[in-house]
Amino acid sequence: EVTLVESGGGLVQAGGSLRLSCIASGFTEDDYAISWFRQAPGKEREGLSCITSAGRPSYTDSAKGRFTISSDNAKNMVYLQIDNLKPEDTAVYYCAARIKGTFWCLRGYAMDVWGQGTQVTVSS
Repeated sequence: EVTLVESGGGLVQAGGSLRLSCIASGFTEDDYAISWFRQAPGKEREGLSCITSAGRPSYTDSAKGRFTISSDNAKNMVYLQIDNLKPEDTAVYYCAARIKGTFWCLRGYAMDVWGQGTQVTVSS
């Protein structure tokens, strides 16, 4: 069973940085993807970035530039570095997994497993 646990959220001032972590375990396939999404109050869930089991990253247009995804397979960890945080980055950030295959890893409907989310609040 694949499980995902996020951490690293918190309250940060605008202009600061955060690194979110996702412990991802239980994969049985060799080809999978782990993604980051976020949902702000009153808004739809938004895809940000994904990384394949081979270490290939992808980003949505809105995430290019300030967001960096990385992974450490030995530690079963996936990270999302967010720089130059803005108040509009305030949201619950979710780690999600597509457990077989990597296509559509930036589409929420394609993900098989979700974490519980971690809150990021950016003050102005």
